[in-house]
Amino acid sequence: MVAKISIGSSLYGALSYNGEKMNKEQGRVLGANKIILPADGQIDIARMVENFNAFMPKTGKTKKPVLHISLNPHPDDRLTEQQYEILAREYLEKLGFGEQPYIIYKHMDIDRHHIHIVTVNVNEQGKRLNQDFLFRRSKKITTEMEEKYNLRKAQREKITPDMPIKKVDPSGDIKRQVANTVKMVGMRYKFQTMGEYNAVLSLYNIKCEQTDGRVNGREYHGLVYFATDDEGKVIANPFKASRLGKFASRTAVEGRFERAKEKIDVAPTRNRVADVLSHATDKEDFTSKLKDCGIDVVFRYTDEGRIYGVSS
Repeated sequence: MVAKISIGSSLYGALSYNGEKMNKEQGRVLGANKIILPADGQIDIARMVENFNAFMPKTGKTKKPVLHISLNPHPDDRLTEQQYEILAREYLEKLGFGEQPYIIYKHMDIDRHHIHIVTVNVNEQGKRLNQDFLFRRSKKITTEMEEKYNLRKAQREKITPDMPIKKVDPSGDIKRQVANTVKMVGMRYKFQTMGEYNAVLSLYNIKCEQTDGRVNGREYHGLVYFATDDEGKVIANPFKASRLGKFASRTAVEGRFERAKEKIDVAPTRNRVADVLSHATDKEDFTSKLKDCGIDVVFRYTDEGRIYGVSS
């Protein structure tokens, strides 16, 4: 069982994320502690925030008091909702958060059903709970619970440069697929511009857009990723780079641009492409011959279907 812990500042944001799953009938509340749940099951986010705030000091120094935890059993472990709730409560108890206000959600947005927990790391006296070695303690707890409840060992998927990259499958966990693909593309390819980056991502039905703006007087510059179909139409809500990992951030991607400029020698590729182009009989033959040379090709089309550019 894999536990993922996010520490943040927005209680409303964590509750809203889970609320959206419920609105789409992809999630439900399994239980709570010190939080009043409505009898009709209709969760009011603002009321939930008030419930949490009743157990938190009005002022405090903790800038990130919110813990958003997901517990992910192995896909082959088919558990009942009661078992999910038992796992969640025992996990929190062992972690030292058993007396905190919290809500337990079950998510069914992907085949691998899993749990989300929203809680806070500040007690009623304003003291922050022990977070020393939090992730190490969490790992120890999940290992103990796997043995206690005879659960299969579920490990985080390790991404390596030689793993095959596949197109996004709309029926699977889209966020995980996008994150894994972005990470592997960064390991395997070199690109010098956002256009080249998107040309590679498009091979796997992903596109990336830059976001620039100003919030509270401060400028921000980020990236947002989209999963698409084969025609380039967006098929799911976008993902901020921060939700995928540091490797997907604008800083990381632009850093790759700079490093690529120092390492890429376009002359051999240009010569190989020119040679293939002179012998190719059509677009498919051109693409096939370049692939045999270890070169992928992405054609760019106008809205009328005409080719206006090629990246390799």
